[in-house]
Amino acid sequence: MGKAWLAGWLCAASLLLAAGCASPPSAPPLSASATDQTSSGPWSGRLSLQVDSEPPQGFHAGFELLGNAQTGELRLFSPLGSALASAQWDAGSALLLRGDERRAYPDIESLTAALTGAALPVATLFEWLQGRAVELPGWSVELGQTDGRVRARRLEPAPTATLRLILDRPQP
Repeated sequence: MGKAWLAGWLCAASLLLAAGCASPPSAPPLSASATDQTSSGPWSGRLSLQVDSEPPQGFHAGFELLGNAQTGELRLFSPLGSALASAQWDAGSALLLRGDERRAYPDIESLTAALTGAALPVATLFEWLQGRAVELPGWSVELGQTDGRVRARRLEPAPTATLRLILDRPQP
């Protein structure tokens, strides 16, 4: 009985490890306007956000970013690949989809501020992901163009925040 139990346990552990390597589920494609040629995405990878608030907040997820600064979608996934949330935006609004919850915001920065405690510069993020170190007041950015990494730090306004992105496939 001991060997059978050990074999079963090893099989279950192998399945859990394999599930951790699973790809996120496919989602329907965006409309043509959201995948406009002004962006060289889509991008996918992992992100980490640390907000130096009281109490400190941290967030880690897989992501897919589609579209451009004007119209796009950001999908977030757990380490096991299950959908956590999706943010969709256009010039006049932003929508957070999380499970059965749908919440509207005036723009993507308001949505990210409500969600994370720090307004994230999504429009500038598209520039950074394309390897352009565009300056943004209150932010400092380090681009690892050859290895698909972005590290951005918001110094002001408070609270300070650090955003790290690691792309699955660096853009050429």
